[in-house]
Amino acid sequence: MRKVVHTKKAPQPRGVYSQAIVAGSFVFVAGQACVNPKTNEYEFGDIQSETRQTLNNISAILKAAGSSLKDVVRVGVFLGDLNDFAAMNEIYKQFFPKDQPARTTVGCQLSKIKIEIDCIARVSKKHKKK
Repeated sequence: MRKVVHTKKAPQPRGVYSQAIVAGSFVFVAGQACVNPKTNEYEFGDIQSETRQTLNNISAILKAAGSSLKDVVRVGVFLGDLNDFAAMNEIYKQFFPKDQPARTTVGCQLSKIKIEIDCIARVSKKHKKK
């Protein structure tokens, strides 16, 4: 089973990709950034505001896929500046307060944005029964 996930509650893709794909029991969420889903425009700010918006976007996509942040098993964080690691982590811990998923954080060159995040999550058991 392979299903494309699309929701208007998250930014619309700016390229040739899907917001997420459900494959079997997993959801693969494409890299997300600080885009306001209502305007589909970037909302630049400090690393904390960009992290918050990015994780809110991921949460909306996961919900549309029948999953949630509690079901996330792996996260990839891409930082434009590794000096932002501690400040990013403060917001990240608000979204993943306990039993955090596996995570890789790398520094990379990003155009204008400070952070991009992707993830893999399980489809919740509640959703599978539908």
